[in-house]
Amino acid sequence: MLYLGAAAWLSSAAGVQAADVNLGRNLAASCANCHGTDGRSVGGIPELAGMSKGKMLGLLNEFRSGAKPATIMHQISRGYTDEQLTLIAEYFASRTAQGGGK
Repeated sequence: MLYLGAAAWLSSAAGVQAADVNLGRNLAASCANCHGTDGRSVGGIPELAGMSKGKMLGLLNEFRSGAKPATIMHQISRGYTDEQLTLIAEYFASRTAQGGGK
């Protein structure tokens, strides 16, 4: 009985983790217009793929507070909760940069 309870807990925890990954990917899809698919941008726009979670969250919070100059990122970053920004940062941190490094 204890085994079944542990197995159910593990499978539900894995389901939550998978849902978080999918939610992060779905939230990050809105970034593709400027930053490219999977955060691999072309041109003068910063690449997000492979950026560390901490660095990205720092930048997003600077945009949100107005401390970092930007064109549209102030408005975009204010449209997400802290939890959503964390999921987005985790998603891009899990992607591989164009050069293959992280």
